[in-house]
Amino acid sequence: MPANEFLRWLARPEGPPPERVLIVAAHPDDEVIGLGGHLPLLPQARILHVTDGAPRNGQDVAAHGFADCAGYAAARRRELEAALALAGLPASAASTLGIPDQEAALHLPAAIEGIAAAIAASGAGIIVTHAHEGGHPDHDATALAVHAAVRRCPAAIVEMAGYHAGPHGIAVGAFLPHPGTTPVTLALSPAQCALKHRMLDCFITQSAVLEAFPVGAERLRQAPDYDFTRPPHPGLLFYENFPWGMSGELFRRLAAAVPWH
Repeated sequence: MPANEFLRWLARPEGPPPERVLIVAAHPDDEVIGLGGHLPLLPQARILHVTDGAPRNGQDVAAHGFADCAGYAAARRRELEAALALAGLPASAASTLGIPDQEAALHLPAAIEGIAAAIAASGAGIIVTHAHEGGHPDHDATALAVHAAVRRCPAAIVEMAGYHAGPHGIAVGAFLPHPGTTPVTLALSPAQCALKHRMLDCFITQSAVLEAFPVGAERLRQAPDYDFTRPPHPGLLFYENFPWGMSGELFRRLAAAVPWH
């Protein structure tokens, strides 16, 4: 399978990657959290952000001293470009669909169209994206949109471990178990750890959030076949602890309205 081939190559990179790679992330910085230590191995990769990283409720904008959402989104873009430069990727490698942060699930048809167009334009055979885990509604919406898009433009899906609700709060950097999937843990070398720290440090506006994410290993797996109309785990989803305008019930209703299977 192409996904497993790609994961084997990441573990022991010899020659170019077996497929063209498109990283589809919800926000600027998600690709660094999930794959930053290995980004220098993918200088030809393309990155598509579903959102612009700027919630429209204005709280983050005000907290970071920006006048408006456009200024905050531009700052997050500059942070991204600085991080990518450290990994040897040009600013032109990354583009965005411009959907408001925290609202990706409300714009699923546009996200699906945009991702399908990006797959077709890049010729990517591997899509690296989020797992469906109830951590952030934009992550789950991005995962759904990728699964829907590859129905139109076939490609293999590889997931990055993100975060979800655990028994003692947030569980970071590990997957929820799913039958038939085997996560691959890629330990980072000291040089890779140092680089990833420097890349994460570029995201000044996100520094408080990024403190929760350890650096030392990156976990990926071939994406399972999800049923997005079912919760990823029993109980309260992590994002339901926050006033982001999204519940698991609403997400599942929105998921049922689009063709993802």
